[in-house]
Amino acid sequence: MNVSRSGYRVFSANSTTACTELAKKITERLGVELGKSVVYQESNTETRVDVKESVRGQDIFIIQTIPRDVNTAIMELLVMAYALKTSCAKNIIGVIPYFPYSKQCKMRKRGSIVCKLLSSMLAKAGLTHIITMDLHQKEIQGFFSFPVDNLRASPFLIQYIQEEVRLHYNVHSVMLSLFLKQSYAERLRLGLAVMHGEAHHSESDMADGRHSPPLSRTTTGHTGLELPLMMAKEKPPITVVGDVGGRIAIIVDDIIDDVEDFVAAADILKERGAYKIYIMATHGLLSAEAPRLIEESAIDEVVVTNTVPHEVQKLQCPKIKTVDVSMILAEAIRRIHNGESMAYLFRNIAVDD
Repeated sequence: MNVSRSGYRVFSANSTTACTELAKKITERLGVELGKSVVYQESNTETRVDVKESVRGQDIFIIQTIPRDVNTAIMELLVMAYALKTSCAKNIIGVIPYFPYSKQCKMRKRGSIVCKLLSSMLAKAGLTHIITMDLHQKEIQGFFSFPVDNLRASPFLIQYIQEEVRLHYNVHSVMLSLFLKQSYAERLRLGLAVMHGEAHHSESDMADGRHSPPLSRTTTGHTGLELPLMMAKEKPPITVVGDVGGRIAIIVDDIIDDVEDFVAAADILKERGAYKIYIMATHGLLSAEAPRLIEESAIDEVVVTNTVPHEVQKLQCPKIKTVDVSMILAEAIRRIHNGESMAYLFRNIAVDD
């Protein structure tokens, strides 16, 4: 495809090697060159973006993966979108495989819904459309004033299970539902076991408000209505409902960041006789000590997609494997530019996938 006649450009909003890798894979599949731009930080850490070619009247796709410094990545995306807007781009579409702050999409005590704030910032900067993958909560799409295409990584993860897991081991598998997903078990024709409860952490009960309202009330003056006193919630420790003995246990989630819960679950599964333990997730953030904890745990393999750069973590932990999802992102870009239906990318995808 001739870049000058394609009617669209693909830019990377981050100039680091790790974050441009996905952008290069996407442009190679599309048969176009990566747009010429420079993204860097000034000596005072201000973000600067210089677009090196004309974008007037064209569809612009900005690919931004989220590395360790989340806030810098967001600022790079905002500045680049605004630069393209003021350069008279026709449409500006953000390709953000992992949408940052997606876990902060609910009100917590006196906090805020940061995900809603970020959606407003992106719209103000000039974005007119977003392509993302496996939002933490599908309802996040309602925060945006422009279209959002929430793609799914499940076909790629299911393909990995079929080709790399089940064919290599002549043993029955079972799908574990630690957080989700019954739909995986149904598609793979596997048995389903359920993991109930949670690993106990000293600060977890303070974060989710399970001891609210307080057990005792101290009021002065008029007390008003007498509300029923609620008992505090308390989840039991992790238990397994179902037979996992001698089987491959596969736990699926959308994000794997802090891995304490997964490590605790793996220990329980090993005690119950699981043969192999796989953790599969779309977004492998793997923060802090996650690689070391995985390496030292009973987990046999952690499979994530390349929505988030994690090459450093893979060097620290050989158990981490990567599935490439650049194919579906490239096809989404092509279909949006050509005005084609996106339904093909969601074929056989159910609401709970």
